[in-house]
Amino acid sequence: MLSSLEIAQAATLRPIAEIAEEAGIQADELELYGRYKAKVDLSILDRLAGQPDGKIINVTAITPTPPGEGKTTTSVSLTQGLGTLGRRPVLAIREASLGPVFGIKGGAAGGGYAQVVPMEDLNLHFTGDLHAITAANNLLAALIDARRLHGTTPRIDPLTISWRRCMDMNDRSLRDIVTSLGGRVNGYPRQTGFDITAASEIMALVAVARDLHDLRERLGRITVAQTFEGESVTAEEIGAAGAMAVLLKDALEPNLVQTLEGQPAFVHCGPFANIAHGNNSLVADRVALKLGEYLVTESGFGADMGMEKFFDITCRIGGLRPSAVVLVATVRALKHHGGDVDGGMAEIEGGAANLARHIGIVRHFGLNAVVAVNKFPTDTPEELELVQRLAFEHGAYAAEVNSAFEHGGQGAAALAEAVVAAADEPNDFRFAYPYDAPIEEKIRAIATDVYGADGVFLLKTAKEKAVAFAAAGLGHLPICMAKTHLSLSHDASLLNAPTGFTVTVRDLRPYTGAGWIVALCGDMQTMPGLGANPAAFSIDIDADGNVVGLF
Repeated sequence: MLSSLEIAQAATLRPIAEIAEEAGIQADELELYGRYKAKVDLSILDRLAGQPDGKIINVTAITPTPPGEGKTTTSVSLTQGLGTLGRRPVLAIREASLGPVFGIKGGAAGGGYAQVVPMEDLNLHFTGDLHAITAANNLLAALIDARRLHGTTPRIDPLTISWRRCMDMNDRSLRDIVTSLGGRVNGYPRQTGFDITAASEIMALVAVARDLHDLRERLGRITVAQTFEGESVTAEEIGAAGAMAVLLKDALEPNLVQTLEGQPAFVHCGPFANIAHGNNSLVADRVALKLGEYLVTESGFGADMGMEKFFDITCRIGGLRPSAVVLVATVRALKHHGGDVDGGMAEIEGGAANLARHIGIVRHFGLNAVVAVNKFPTDTPEELELVQRLAFEHGAYAAEVNSAFEHGGQGAAALAEAVVAAADEPNDFRFAYPYDAPIEEKIRAIATDVYGADGVFLLKTAKEKAVAFAAAGLGHLPICMAKTHLSLSHDASLLNAPTGFTVTVRDLRPYTGAGWIVALCGDMQTMPGLGANPAAFSIDIDADGNVVGLF
């Protein structure tokens, strides 16, 4: 079989204007970026305001192995599978970050014959959204330092500056640094650091803004420091919000591309689900809901990660109500959780506890779980059948083998039929915690009811901030847990379905612009690092000028 890159390069793409027209997007609502990608003007939401919304299908997964289980491939293939059934689906996924593209995780376009194209564009610079977000973030950082150097109001206490710079690359050496060395002409030295762009509050903010005016208002609400008197200093008071909004004006518009089989796909915003809220933009979801019968939207990592945040943050902010969940599982992942990724049927049965826990998480939110068993070349029919049986035993609504990596939409047709049936069923969707619960109680609800923990332990810094945030009127904000995606706990070494653990929260960060509080669990870092053999070593240009090694 050809590589994913070879399949994408050999594909015959249709002009994106044709895809847009078929989807119901008018020509004056489309801003072309070449022939095969475009941005969609948000005025479309006013035109389609009277249209009924489609049904939301959230795609998530069990706790993955480090390389992942093909969740984006499943999202794309489900969209293609719904297309083979004569349905009108619209896909919405996140943009790729250069960090994982050149690191270990890979891109964000799917794989095999279940991809979003143009694949190379999507995985590299695309329409420049992540660069705009990086620039806006760092403009604010530069203006804070300028305010501090020149002593202009507001009078910032340098020890309270919380705003960090960001870049769209894994670089562990920038996690904790000192800036402004070299004398007063370079500013006052202080300890700070970089986050990866996907973890920045600007990324989070763009992903939940409803329109340009909402974006501008949220930018102004960002908290960056405190005065010597203990008052919060915002981006509005710094004088940065207007210029940041100008940088982000085009980035707010969702990007339209296509699947290999011609279904419309929105690819917009790129937060990670372990260190951010892990979902594509709310505006992409809102537009897609007006254009299609089904919105297929993917959440990062497992049901304990991106799915929980999609429900408790995105759906809460956007007033969305999902209809069903697709839970991706693989033979490899169950063997991994069973103790040996190269094991056999016994390891699959042992690792099924993780599958059961994730089905339970979906059911805890009042929704049906359709298990998609992603087929890998090494899987035997007996192994695939066992995973399906175990899924049913543990409460799945349906379980179907997905062979779309090799067979495209036809390979996901059975999965698509099961999803249509599940979405037609009534559900009792609910959030994990009430809106007005205290901060620590919200964290405890996520840890105990979603992760399966015995409780939570807030270190002194986190506990003091929880009290301070509540006193400042932030207690109503939802929680965004930042923890490892490799375990249901905050400890990556605890595989399968661990019990008897307590989730440790070391710090809280107020994302007052985005509208939530980030809880940093364990030793979770917001700037990843490259491994010993990153994917970058295999990426190159061949003699004919073609990209090679990009998956």
